[in-house]
Amino acid sequence: MLYKPFAYQTFAKNFIIEHKEAGLFLDMGMGKTVSTLTAIEELKYDLFEVNRALVVAPKKVALEVWGPEQKKWDHLSRLRVTTLLGTAQERRQALQEDADVYVINRENVVWLVNELKGSWNFDMVVLDELSSFKAASSQRFRALKKIRKRVSRVVGLTGTPTSTGLLDLWPEMYLLDLGKSLGPTLTGYRDRYFVPDQRNASTIFSWKLRPGADAEIHERIAPVCVSMKIGDYVKLPGQVVTTHTFELSESIMSQYRRLERDCMLQHGGGEINAVNAGVLVNKLLQLSSGAVYDDSGEVHLFHDEKFEVLDSLIEQANGQSVVVYYTYKHELERLRAKYPKARHVLEPGAVQDWNDGKIEMLLAHPASAGHGLNLQYGGHIIIWLGWTCSLELYEQANARLRRLNQKYPVLVHRILAAGTFDARAACLLDERSRSLEDLLQAIKAQEELYGN
Repeated sequence: MLYKPFAYQTFAKNFIIEHKEAGLFLDMGMGKTVSTLTAIEELKYDLFEVNRALVVAPKKVALEVWGPEQKKWDHLSRLRVTTLLGTAQERRQALQEDADVYVINRENVVWLVNELKGSWNFDMVVLDELSSFKAASSQRFRALKKIRKRVSRVVGLTGTPTSTGLLDLWPEMYLLDLGKSLGPTLTGYRDRYFVPDQRNASTIFSWKLRPGADAEIHERIAPVCVSMKIGDYVKLPGQVVTTHTFELSESIMSQYRRLERDCMLQHGGGEINAVNAGVLVNKLLQLSSGAVYDDSGEVHLFHDEKFEVLDSLIEQANGQSVVVYYTYKHELERLRAKYPKARHVLEPGAVQDWNDGKIEMLLAHPASAGHGLNLQYGGHIIIWLGWTCSLELYEQANARLRRLNQKYPVLVHRILAAGTFDARAACLLDERSRSLEDLLQAIKAQEELYGN
């Protein structure tokens, strides 16, 4: 296929070529993959500055996006792309192939670093979904940190660099520029720009920005990062978010308040206990949805009130296709039982069947549909049955339908139980979205640089 890039795609490609450390914070659907492959192709075959490039991506994206994208475009015919997937032996065989771009899923980065040890031979690394490396304590971050100085070019691609706040930014920026912008250590970064927020006598639970720190952070990362919003260059369909709040019965709310207060929930056969704050949040979200897991993994049903709202929305859709996002396996099981014709996005052929208009209800976990899938051809209605506390997953999941070639405004329906953590989590995501928008606006590409 003949490649006719948009002006913003040419700008993105040139930004990668001109910056050995490049962070591209681009909206979903803006062609990050083809822009990056085009930059690699020029760096390899025209400028002779790159020999072998490694792409680290979510597994589904590594399998289904980078290789097919290269084959799609005529101008990338010189590039040879291979995937480092499958068993360890299959990955070793792929490493021996004579290729220009090697694509690996992020879970196998530690294996790759250990496998190559002193013979690391990738001079360019592309981190597709840079936000996957926001945890400085993670093994994948530590593995890349070991070899970072041996890489001459690094590209970070993401649409949501700070899904939980600006503390996320340090590990991502360190992998880009070895601490030039935000300092060589997370502790130093935190001490310079943040102060303790929630804490007890010995433990700090959260941090908040010092006054004016956000502007300084934005200024410091601006030389190596650029942000572009697709709505500034391409007319996308609108998005309408509607929140459907329902009241739980008094008996369920009484159980909810006891769980929240005492970390304990009674059911017919005994008690369900939340041993720490993380478990408690999950139990509260589960109860809002109607069923809770006990310590042995058994599901206990408490109510169907959220599913009753779902039934109403499905009825209102009047036969139009819908994507339903769930959070817990018990939600998926109840959805399958209630709607036996529904298909799961991970089933073979489901994405193609959806886009061909053959599926009325597509079921997906936001983590399984958050990156790399084009679902804009099969429908324009999203229903959030379950909930996520991740801004990245929330925005990426919605963007599967709100993309180029979507013919209708995307309708996002959020089903939330009033007075529960369900509703509070939605408010938290909305607040984080505003914070993320501040960051993206601060490093936004100047219009005169890339045209309209």
